[in-house]
Amino acid sequence: MSTDSSGERGSDHRSALRRLTGTDFGTFADQFWGIAPKLTRSAELSGSFDDLMTLDAVDELISERGVRTPFVRMAKDGQLLDKSQFTASGGFGAEVTDQVDSAAVLAAFAAGNTLVLQGLHRLWPPLIHFVGDLVREIGHPVQVNSYVTPAASQGFSPHYDVHDVFVVQIAGTKRWSIHSPVHVHPLNNQPWSDRRSAVEAQALSTPELDVVLEPGDVLYLPRGWIHSAQALGDTTVHLTIGVASYNDYDLAHHVLESLGGVESLRAPLPAGLDHSDPGSIVPHVHRVVDAMRAALDEIGRDPDAVRRLAERVADRHDDLVRPEPVRPLASVAAMGALRGEDSIRLRPGVFARVVRSADAVSVVVRAKTVTMPPQCAEALDLLLRGAPCRLDALTGLDTDDALVVARRLIREGIAVPAVEG
Repeated sequence: MSTDSSGERGSDHRSALRRLTGTDFGTFADQFWGIAPKLTRSAELSGSFDDLMTLDAVDELISERGVRTPFVRMAKDGQLLDKSQFTASGGFGAEVTDQVDSAAVLAAFAAGNTLVLQGLHRLWPPLIHFVGDLVREIGHPVQVNSYVTPAASQGFSPHYDVHDVFVVQIAGTKRWSIHSPVHVHPLNNQPWSDRRSAVEAQALSTPELDVVLEPGDVLYLPRGWIHSAQALGDTTVHLTIGVASYNDYDLAHHVLESLGGVESLRAPLPAGLDHSDPGSIVPHVHRVVDAMRAALDEIGRDPDAVRRLAERVADRHDDLVRPEPVRPLASVAAMGALRGEDSIRLRPGVFARVVRSADAVSVVVRAKTVTMPPQCAEALDLLLRGAPCRLDALTGLDTDDALVVARRLIREGIAVPAVEG
C-alpha cells in the first residue's frame, strides 16, 4: 500500500479525513471510529466542499452526463419510485432503455421525490480523486451517494446502515435525528429491515442527537446508528460517504475458508444420520469443533499459513477498490518521452508485492503478475515504498534498463510518471 512522501497516512494538508473531521487521524481513530457519532461544523473545517458537489453539478449530471440506472434512483416516504417513471430510451445512437430523462426527473422531484445519485466515486471526477485519497488514508473501501431532497421532504424512514457514513451537507439545511443502535456493528447480511420493529421503536425514543446540518457541516455515524433526515426550507443536497469497514468477522471468514484444506473436515457425516433427533447430532458437533480447534491451532503456529491468510484479506480489499485512474493516451505519450532524469512512482491505490525466485523477480498485483530479470529487485522494492524514483538513480540498473522497466510498469498500470509540485 502506498503512502505519501512522509510515510504517514494523511500527514499533509491534503488529508481527506482531516477535511471531513477537522482532526488528526489518531484522534479520530481512537475516539470516534466505530464508536460514536461526530458532528463537525463548517467553522471547524478548513474549507467548503464546493469542489466535490454543488447544485449545478447535480443538474449537470442529470441533464448532460447520460447517467443510467443503477447510478440513479428516486424515493418518497421510504418507497422507491419505479425506474420507468424517471428514465427513457437514450435515442438514436444511444439505444439504451434506462438513461435518465431530465424532464421526468423534474416532474418526480417537483412531486416530492428525493433524487439519489449513486456510485459517484465511479462517475464524478472530483469525488473519484477524493475517495481515492480517503481509501488510502482509512484503509477500507469507500463509496459516495448524493441525496437531493425537495423542500420539507423526508426521503427515507428511520433506518441504520451496515457501513459507516460521513454525511456532508452541500446545500440547504436538513434536520437529522440520531438514535443509538439496536444491533451494534451490524454485518452486511444483517440489514435494518431484519429488525424493523426494534428500529421503529427506538426511533420513537429521545434521540442521542437532534441536529440541523448546514452547508459545510459533516456528521460521522458508525454503522448501526439509526438515523432519519428531513429537509428544511429549500432543496437540500448532501453527500453520504459510505465506508465498508472490515471487521473481525471478515478475518474469521477467511480463516474458516482455509479449513477447506483439512481432509478430515471434508469427510461425510455417517450414513443414516437421524435429523429428527438433534441429540444424535450433538456428538458430531463436538467432534467437528475439536477438529477445527486443532486445525486452527496448527495454522496459528505456521507463519506461512498466517501470511497466506493475510494476503487473502489484502486481495479481497484489492477486489473492492480501484487505484487512481490513468489516462491511456497521455500515458502512452509519457512512455515515449521518458528520460533518465525523469521519475516514476507506484500508481496511487495499487496494492503490489515483490516475489523473488532464483532466476526472476515478479510484481504481483490484482489479476496479474509482471515478471522481470532478477537485477530489477532492488528497484522494484524502492518503487513499492511509494516515493518517486528517479530512473537514472535506480539501484542495480543502468539508465537504458531503467527506461525499459519504467515503460513496462507504466504500460501494465503499476507505475505512473511522477509529477513534481
